[in-house]
Amino acid sequence: MLPPRLIRRVVLAPLVIVIAIAVAVVYPLVALLAWAFGRIGLSVPGRRRGLRVLYFALVWLVGETAALFMCLGLWIASGFGGRLRTEPYQSRHYAIMRWFLELVYRAAGSAFAVRVEVDEPEPTAEEQAARLARPVIVLSRHAGPGDSFLLVHHLLTVYGRRPRVVMKATLQLDPSLDVVANRLPNVFISHRQGGEKFFVDQIERLARGLDSLGALVIFPEGGNWTPGRWRRGIRRLERRGRADLAARARDMPNVLAPRTGGALTAIAACPGADVIFVAHAGLDRLVSVSDVWRNLPMDQVVRAKWWRVPVSEVPRSADHEAQVQWLYDWWERIDTSITENRPSSVAAPRSPAAELLAVHRRSGV
Repeated sequence: MLPPRLIRRVVLAPLVIVIAIAVAVVYPLVALLAWAFGRIGLSVPGRRRGLRVLYFALVWLVGETAALFMCLGLWIASGFGGRLRTEPYQSRHYAIMRWFLELVYRAAGSAFAVRVEVDEPEPTAEEQAARLARPVIVLSRHAGPGDSFLLVHHLLTVYGRRPRVVMKATLQLDPSLDVVANRLPNVFISHRQGGEKFFVDQIERLARGLDSLGALVIFPEGGNWTPGRWRRGIRRLERRGRADLAARARDMPNVLAPRTGGALTAIAACPGADVIFVAHAGLDRLVSVSDVWRNLPMDQVVRAKWWRVPVSEVPRSADHEAQVQWLYDWWERIDTSITENRPSSVAAPRSPAAELLAVHRRSGV
């Protein structure tokens, strides 16, 4: 269960600062020892991986500390929180978010040799001007470490958007994200409180408030891809009497069956928004912590594919069933894109798709 907000502020935030100082002190000593062992010809298992992780942790923690002090300064300047919801302070918090994500993005690139390539059709000048006048609803698959950070980073830095993100409540255990995200219009989802209808209502509220620079980010799968979640998603559809959707989900081994409620509610609540679908491949085979450790340094290219559906082509006037089928059609396109663009350099004994297809051929599930 998530600690109360007051506990998170007075315990977790100072703890991050203490850890940041400790890592800043330890990192030079560890790096010096690693260099010394290398000079005398001693091999230390995982030495380079450990240094890379420690370096990334140092940058992250220093960034966290700086962001927390910036947020404290804004809280004081706003009259001890009295004007935090006004436009100037909202803009300043988005600036903090953009700065922090850019810092983490660059650190990940240098520490883990991760590169991001985004494939999106180039719009005409007229189309680009029209796009800037419309909000967007972004529906993305969810898999691999840091994929949501990469997506929000791209929206902030490349498109100049103001993202509103539907995310898990446990992310509030990260102190700077906890402070910044709770001061901006976002939704934190917890299965322990509110229920599905409550969070669909919250998503509707966020969508209704989108302006021309707004971007509502939803991950309809509800979590990172794992074999267990993939199978449970299919069984959930079967229990609901949707054998047709379960069959379609079974034929999409790279993605989880999308939960349609929040996505379709957001689309209906903001009738002037374009819809963007995002597929990405490159980190999705890294399911566990051991997978990440084994593949460091990653030297990996994350290939992202963005499709933009103009407002005039979004089937808002169609009935609910037609909209559900439309969403599944797009998810099938995302699944195909992942198959075509997944790099082969990430070490894995067997691809998730091949493993799952083999399991289901044997079990008939």
